[in-house]
Parts: sequence; C-alpha cells; structure tokens
Amino acid sequence: MATAVTATSTVCYFKRQACPPSRPLSLKIQANSELGFVTSQLSGRVCPFTGKKANRANKVSHSNHRTKKLQFVNLQYKKIWWEAGNRYVKLRLSTKAIKTIEKNGLDAVAKKAGIDLRKE
Repeated sequence: MATAVTATSTVCYFKRQACPPSRPLSLKIQANSELGFVTSQLSGRVCPFTGKKANRANKVSHSNHRTKKLQFVNLQYKKIWWEAGNRYVKLRLSTKAIKTIEKNGLDAVAKKAGIDLRKE
C-alpha cells in the first residue's frame, strides 16, 4: 500500500507555486551580517532601526478592479560616521531612520533599537 505523505507548505506571494517547507516565520534567526551588526536572516526589505516593512495595498483600476500590490519601504544604503567606533558604518536604512539618526545621533538610535554596531 502506498502511504500519503503530507508536507506543510506555504504559497509564495509573488510566485503562484508552493514554497518548500521552511522554519516558521516567528522563529528569529540571528546571524552576523556584513554590515557589522546582528540582523535577522528572515528580514529582506526591512529597516533594522525603525522596523518598517512592506505594506500590502490594492491597485485600483478605473473599473474599480482591485489587485494586490506591495508598497516597499524606501531603503537607502548610507555610510554614516560612528563617533564611538571612530569609523564609518555602512547601513541599509529607511529615509525615516536617516532623519532620526541625523536628529538624535547614531548611538542613541542604535541603542533604542537594540542594535550592536560593533563587529564581532
């Protein structure tokens, strides 16, 4: 007799096919990144300082037909001088985070976000 194997899989948002089973999204996998601080491997287009991420929205046509679309965060690569480390740190930040860093300073914003800027 053949036994049925059931594998839990999720449907990818952009690809209309089944994704391979993976770890649950609630699991935060931490890894040292090339940016010099610990980031989540599960986060793609997410600002590490503000936590901003893509927004699901509707594209509405003239006939009021609604299709799903993603409004992505305005992420920019920015090289910022870090006073405590006496060096530049290259980060991928949202424009809101850049304004906040200019106002409050890199150390204060990183401390509030719980980010260690030192390479380990």
